[in-house]
Amino acid sequence: MKRDELISRIRGVPNFPKPGIFFYDITPILQDAEGLRAAVDRIATPFKQDGIDLIVGIESRGFIFGAAVAERLGAGFAPVRKPGKLPSTTSRIDYDLEYGTDALEIHDDAVAKGQRVLIVDDLLATGGTARAAVDLVKKVGGVVQGVSVFIELVALNGRQKLDGEHVHAVLQLKG
Repeated sequence: MKRDELISRIRGVPNFPKPGIFFYDITPILQDAEGLRAAVDRIATPFKQDGIDLIVGIESRGFIFGAAVAERLGAGFAPVRKPGKLPSTTSRIDYDLEYGTDALEIHDDAVAKGQRVLIVDDLLATGGTARAAVDLVKKVGGVVQGVSVFIELVALNGRQKLDGEHVHAVLQLKG
């Protein structure tokens, strides 16, 4: 499936979740078998030869793509979630947002020391959440092989926060 076909399956929703935000809704791609297969293939393919042991998916749309990418690459899957959502003992990282702070958690036993990890999400915007996920995986002993996202909003410069990391985006949109 060509780039333009993928873009045509993204629904733009102005003023969601709040006024002034333009939301890129990927549910039409998820509902379309060909679109979903193409998205997962393009997220996974650059890392096929990297010996990825584990996919870490960022809450919540990163779970959807992440689990499929894990299956495609023959890797395991671990979720990174907002605080209080994981049932066992966790490691946590706090990070700054442009309008406050937030935090992410991962199970303490989700990543074995030295495991080669690919972090997957649907969207890279300002980069704060992705940077926190990278730092969290490293904190628990994982070796981050890259960050792979479906959409990168290039105008928000999120890639700069991931300086030094291998970042792959299927679609780069103005944002």
